[in-house]
Order: sequence, then structure tokens, then C-alpha cells
Amino acid sequence: MFEIRVICDPADTEHVVAALDRTFTTGNVTVYPTRDGKRNRLYVRADHHSAPEPSWPTPEQAYADAPSISSEIGWTTETSAHTPIGQGLDREYFLRKAAVLDRMALAADGRDADDVARAAVEAARHLMGLDDTAVICDARHYVRQQYAHWATHH
Repeated sequence: MFEIRVICDPADTEHVVAALDRTFTTGNVTVYPTRDGKRNRLYVRADHHSAPEPSWPTPEQAYADAPSISSEIGWTTETSAHTPIGQGLDREYFLRKAAVLDRMALAADGRDADDVARAAVEAARHLMGLDDTAVICDARHYVRQQYAHWATHH
């Protein structure tokens, strides 16, 4: 929460108040004339609009048509083994690797569940770094969204 003070021409008061309402979550605007009486002073308590939560696909939605986990492990292993050193792996590789680790983490239980979940988050963060995304979210949700999008186009 913060306070905004605006000094404006009286003819602009309505426009300024409307712009504040569009930009921030505001309380009541208090209007006072300036000492010279030629302009208005506007005071308002405001807060940032809360950003709407993105609609993330559920794991079931994201991975509905995905190959089996063992098939994806095989694909990532083979792709990694057959990519010449220095050539680099592409985004598809890192997306599919992050997705298979996410799926493994979802299925994990027992002692290894935390380790698999950490690996899934690390792979997801790597993908977000490759994408240079400005999205701030649970990294595994990002992978599910990207995988669902990728799967519909492949």
C-alpha cells in the first residue's frame, strides 16, 4: 500500500482519477485545491493490481498424450549420447527432459521423492533460463504449460 499525490489542472481531475483506477487498486480520492487555487491536489491510497493467476494445465492435461516415461528417458538418453560435443542440445531436448523429470516426480514416493522433485525443479528452471522468460511462477507449472503447447504442435 502506498499513497499517491497528484497536482493537476481541475479540467484533468476526472481523467487522472480514471487513470489511477485503471492502473491501481485505489481507495477514495481526496481532492483539495492548491494554495493558489489554480490546480487540484489529489491524494489516494493505492496498491498494485494483483496479477491474475495464469491458468496452468494440470499434469493430466499437459501429459495426456505423452509417450511413456521409459520411452522419454530413452529418447533423452539417446539424444544426449548422439549429440556431438560442442554442438549443443536444443530446446526440445531440455523441454522433454524437464517434462519427464516432472512426471517422475509426480509418480515418486518414498525416500527418493524429494531428490526427484529437486531434479525436476532444476531442469524446469534451466528451461525457463533458456526461454529467458519473465514469468515468475512454479517452474514445474511452466514446464507443463510449455509441454502441453509443444505436444499440440508435434
